[in-house]
Amino acid sequence: MHCKGIVLGCVVILAATACASPAPNTGLAASAESVAQAAAPLQVSGAQPRIRNAQMSTRAVAQGLDREVRGIVAAQSSAAWIGYAVPTADDKQSICCGNWNDGRFSGGCCRIEHDSGFNMTNREEKDSELAPVVSLEPALFVFYRAADRRITNIRAFSADCELDAGGLPVIWLTGVRPEESITLLDSFVRAETDWSERGERNVAKRALTAIALHAGAPADRLLEQYAAANQPERLRKEVAFWLGSARGERGYQVLRRMVKDDPSDSVRDKAVFGLHVSDVPQAVDTMIDVAKNDSSRKVRGQALFWLGQKAGKKATAAITDAIDNDPDTDIKKKAVFALSQLPKDEGVPMLIQVARNNRNPVVRKQAMFWLGQSNDPRALAFFEEVLK
Repeated sequence: MHCKGIVLGCVVILAATACASPAPNTGLAASAESVAQAAAPLQVSGAQPRIRNAQMSTRAVAQGLDREVRGIVAAQSSAAWIGYAVPTADDKQSICCGNWNDGRFSGGCCRIEHDSGFNMTNREEKDSELAPVVSLEPALFVFYRAADRRITNIRAFSADCELDAGGLPVIWLTGVRPEESITLLDSFVRAETDWSERGERNVAKRALTAIALHAGAPADRLLEQYAAANQPERLRKEVAFWLGSARGERGYQVLRRMVKDDPSDSVRDKAVFGLHVSDVPQAVDTMIDVAKNDSSRKVRGQALFWLGQKAGKKATAAITDAIDNDPDTDIKKKAVFALSQLPKDEGVPMLIQVARNNRNPVVRKQAMFWLGQSNDPRALAFFEEVLK
């Protein structure tokens, strides 16, 4: 049976075919189980992925997700994928593999065995010739790779991502409660004792990603726990991105606290980036406050850098204020660089003003350098004026 798009109650069994070519810690204050208990349940009723090259079967979860998954894993001697659907935190984003060419999404299916990472993209930014997949319900698909009687990988995809299972069995679970999904994923995060730099295929890191993409307050509360100052620094740095990119106003409030109170310069640095990717308007004001007041030169500089990626009067005023008033010359230089990242009609005149009038010779030299990189006729005219 061929099932197009997202269908209800359809069991898909496909012959092995090639994927189509692309078109052009522990120590947490409370468990996820206790966080989830108070939440009103969210459900997706039977959403299934478009998946090919799979030996697919379905089974209902009758006695709890954790028991079901671990039972499958214990009985699974060869590699297989276990998957299910839950409500997604953001139905405007497409979560899929890295099928990009020249900065443009090129479609195609995602080989989940290939482990090529993932991309979050606004669906409106995809090429217009790619026909959109209309989902009956916004859904997030969570997959666990079972091999050698343990979970070796976790992956998460949105409902519009076409998948290829690489010929492996896929056991699709129905009747999954979202709060049980969060509790199971949290167990992998808690089991990680070494949050040092590791490869992309870190199961705990992937579990954290999946939690961040779940809809609902239980995921918000669990991420807030992960962001607490008594948690491993690497975990706090990882969660900062997801608070900004996937958790809206609730995530912004946690990031606001992190940039103010976290004792680690490195974590506050990552929290600034989380503010940058947040779509909450007040995030710009918080970045400006960091650029002016953080005790760390590095963190102030990062705030200026990311402000430079945002056009607007508030961001520009903060950058020029740093050039004029920050006592650290290195921060002034970073602020000049931030001007160079503004749209040219904004940035070039301001760079010329700095190069002409700033009292600090290092700052003037930096402004001249970035004007030289701009290839803007106004910069050339300024150089001619200076050299006469």
